[in-house]
Amino acid sequence: MTATHTPATSPLRYLLDYAQHHKAGHSLVFGTVLAAVGCAVSAQYGLKHLIDILAQGPQAARGIWGAFFLLCALIAADNLLWRAGGWAATRSFTAVGGDIRRDLFAHLAGHSPSYFADRLPGALAARISSTAQAAFSAQNTLAWSVVPPSAAVFSAILFTGAIHPGLAAALAVLALGIGLVMHRLARRGAALHRTHASRAAAVDGELVDVVSNIPVVRAFGATLRERQRIAGIVQAEIGAHRRSLWYMEKLRLIHAVLTVLLTSATLAAGLLLWQRGHASVGDVALLATLSLTILHGTRDIAVALVELTQQMARLEEALGALLVPHALEARPGALPLRPGRGAVCFEAVRFAYPGRASLLDGFDLAVEPGQRVGLVGYSGAGKSTVLALLQRFHDPDSGRVLVDGQDLRDVTPDSLHEALAVVPQDTALFHRSVLENIRYGRPEATDEEVMRAAEMAQCRAFIEALPEGFDTLVGNRGVKLSGGQRQRLAIARALLKDAPILLLDEATSALDSESERAIQAALDRLMRGRTVLAIAHRLSTLQNFDRIIVMNQGRIVEDGAPAELASRLGPYRELLRQQQAGALPELPEAA
Repeated sequence: MTATHTPATSPLRYLLDYAQHHKAGHSLVFGTVLAAVGCAVSAQYGLKHLIDILAQGPQAARGIWGAFFLLCALIAADNLLWRAGGWAATRSFTAVGGDIRRDLFAHLAGHSPSYFADRLPGALAARISSTAQAAFSAQNTLAWSVVPPSAAVFSAILFTGAIHPGLAAALAVLALGIGLVMHRLARRGAALHRTHASRAAAVDGELVDVVSNIPVVRAFGATLRERQRIAGIVQAEIGAHRRSLWYMEKLRLIHAVLTVLLTSATLAAGLLLWQRGHASVGDVALLATLSLTILHGTRDIAVALVELTQQMARLEEALGALLVPHALEARPGALPLRPGRGAVCFEAVRFAYPGRASLLDGFDLAVEPGQRVGLVGYSGAGKSTVLALLQRFHDPDSGRVLVDGQDLRDVTPDSLHEALAVVPQDTALFHRSVLENIRYGRPEATDEEVMRAAEMAQCRAFIEALPEGFDTLVGNRGVKLSGGQRQRLAIARALLKDAPILLLDEATSALDSESERAIQAALDRLMRGRTVLAIAHRLSTLQNFDRIIVMNQGRIVEDGAPAELASRLGPYRELLRQQQAGALPELPEAA
């Protein structure tokens, strides 16, 4: 199952689509609920029948026990059917929530990095959970709070028709009118419920953002400031929640007044019919119980419809935020990347980040298979953007990016990334064991292969010194490890992946000089026989490369072997001079 819905999809249609995948379970739930309601209302008629027999006196004793057993059977069936429906709901309703979580995550994972750069991760995660929870709550509300009272009111009106058809018709019209009025008023409050859902998601996102950056908060003495900031956001959410609840209570009050009037009129009509001899004592008792059924049923329907409207508003808000169309889609008919030797080509590429001037304009670069190419230049030159385009985090505004002669827009994203191994500057690790983090590069790798990769990356020794060795949890984003240790794990992960194209983004920036020398040997092994594009501000790490590309303002200003560029006047030689003179190296730009 895949998330193919669009943001324009109504929340009810969205929910029904998922219920279709568990049709048998949902049919059993709603079928048993309707049957149980039928038995419950029929039990009132059974009570009326028993009262009429009792009113005939002792001479009618023969029929008493038959009426008694009928009433007991209806009561038993009512209760047992509810339990059968509840059992079925535990399977089908939870299954829908699981499907929604899986599909929303699949859709979310298909977004480009720019989508996540503009949104708080905590808010996105909270919306996935709140969507599944809203779907579960909506199913429960429909099954236990909307359908039963609706069916009960309908059945009560039918039984009233057996006593007086005109009274039943009047009740039907009035009940329908009340329902329409309440539904229209409930829809008017949908905006309040959506606002509350949005504010609640914002609170979750802000909390996750602050908690994940607690070391920074403490380092800058900003604990009180963040507490005040979060308190303001929470207060805004509380205000939105109160306005949502107040509106619901106003609807309930309106409905309570209307249903009391309706029920009183029904009971008064029954008494008038008895006075005129058109109704028996049992009929009056039945009308009394039926009027209470209508009172409670319409009240429950109103409350449930308001709650359902609130849940649908939450569902709509979350879907609108999550089901944004993917900015980067493979072209129709995209095929897996054909295996090749790792040739990379940028052809007349023009690219600009939204709202900014062009960063690359007419960029051309051809990298032969197995060639090692270093990208250098000052901050903002476009180096990281080149790697981002090669990973298809963005598409060029014009021109093409090719791997082994294949346009990246014509191949499936997963097959492209299988051909790439990346050692980033900011090493991202999962809150899992060291073994799992290294194996992430190739999930099917054996423990021995993982340990061999760790040894080649010069990190096996420090791993085995950890409290639980390779089974040690590294903490959130690897916080339990030093920057150099995280970077060595990233190198081990890339070694294990064994992809034909290797991207190094400041792969040794977190290492001291001694560690860098040890890692350089591992990198040399990692780069052997692969096409390599590397960003480095330590030019010494690029001396064994085949080519150096010097970039400035999105253009190539120098291209040649390291020794060749160092021997002539130009930007590369100036960069070398600055580093040898101890000048601060440039900061790498953000992709």
